[in-house]
Amino acid sequence: MNSPSSSSSSTGDARSIAVKSTIVESIRGCGMSGVRVDKEELRQKLTMPQYLRFAMRDSICLQDPSAGESRFISARDDDNYADNAVVPSTPMVVFINPRSGGRHGPVLKERLQHLMSEEQVFDILDVKPHEFIRYGLGCLEMLAGIGDSCAKETRERIRIVVAGGDGTVGWVLGCLTELHEQGRLPVPPVAIVPLGTGNDLSRSFGWGGSFPFSWKAAIKRTLYKASTGPICRLDSWRISLSMPEGAIVEAPNSLKRTEEFNLDEGLEVEGELPEEVVCYEGVFYNYFSIGMDAQVAYGFHHLRNEKPYLAQGPITNKIIYSGYTCTQGWFFTPCSSEPSLRGLKNILRMHVKKFNDSEWEPVLVPTSVRAVVALNLHSYGSGRNPWGNLKPEYLEKRGFVEAQVDDGLLEIFGLKQGWHASFVMVELISAKHLAQAAAIRLEVRGGEWKDGYMQMDGEPWKQPLSKDYSTFVEIKREPFQSLLINGE
Repeated sequence: MNSPSSSSSSTGDARSIAVKSTIVESIRGCGMSGVRVDKEELRQKLTMPQYLRFAMRDSICLQDPSAGESRFISARDDDNYADNAVVPSTPMVVFINPRSGGRHGPVLKERLQHLMSEEQVFDILDVKPHEFIRYGLGCLEMLAGIGDSCAKETRERIRIVVAGGDGTVGWVLGCLTELHEQGRLPVPPVAIVPLGTGNDLSRSFGWGGSFPFSWKAAIKRTLYKASTGPICRLDSWRISLSMPEGAIVEAPNSLKRTEEFNLDEGLEVEGELPEEVVCYEGVFYNYFSIGMDAQVAYGFHHLRNEKPYLAQGPITNKIIYSGYTCTQGWFFTPCSSEPSLRGLKNILRMHVKKFNDSEWEPVLVPTSVRAVVALNLHSYGSGRNPWGNLKPEYLEKRGFVEAQVDDGLLEIFGLKQGWHASFVMVELISAKHLAQAAAIRLEVRGGEWKDGYMQMDGEPWKQPLSKDYSTFVEIKREPFQSLLINGE
């Protein structure tokens, strides 16, 4: 007969084995077969030394990169400095958008802070990405400059996780691009926790279409993959917008006012050029679109913000989105509407530059097309591939090449009525192929339209249009390719 202590030990071992088995099975079901993620080991792998966390926090709060210097001086004078200044193998920072998707951000933030530290997890509405880059990373660079080797190694190894939708990821990537422009290298790579509705960037880099909140182990698994995953490159696209005097109301985070817009003079302008213009610039990574799909996205965006209780999760969002689409006339165009209110052809001129070609070429927009999309990824509209997997003979016939995320080309296609878009989204047919381009130029004049609608990476806006003067949109590839971590 076993002794009580022996029995208790056996029971404890059995429970321990059962817990470990559950964790391993959860991971095995998500593509990490045989890998056990230990919470304490993960914390050591990700968590920065306390004095660095506090130094970065002080610098961000005071908006002064040098504000954290006193933390380093105090830590250096401590006898235990060597023990407390151990650099984690993969220091990590997380940005969470609490408004994304089903608004699970606050719950996720609490869990992440428990796994890492409070100072390394940011609500993106409280600490903007550019503030972290300017003051948080600036603090590490300042400390490295005065001889702090721990800060130097942390700055070199740091990775970023973005918990949000495509718009949130694009916002962070755009801010990180500024590091390259300023010569502040290296640029941290980015992993994704998909909290949005579409999550096309997340799908394209192996992070999935939604986050499984039913699994507590999922957060540990995501952080583990973010710390070990390989780094991939992604083309970034600069959009420059010039419009007659006025302003975009509620411009998205990814679009900023700028002083000037250098219009390519190698192309004739159809409309008149105003004396005063307003200019915007931004960067996108997945798609830019103009037309009916952007109008529907804009309406849904405002509906969700006005009635946040409707946003209970990705599935609910998609149902509401589909219903809203039906109310906007994409499926049923009123017979009384003017022809110019249906398609884009009467208000839009499009020219493109093909790969390794300096000349602009006109692209005909069919009368039936009500939305034009310039796509960089293979994923659009929650994981669909509207460009399609085209056969080599068709590619050769059209002068296309196989689409890649880092090939310096955008795939341009058109969507007709909602019925056509629906068949495209369920991949029964491909979209209307218009062009592949290394640069795009759009000239838009209002005609009967008082407003147009545009969007990029899930962030739509209402674009004021003039009947007399042209609005110009130019899209060119950024020299710097963004860095994303592959989650597969």
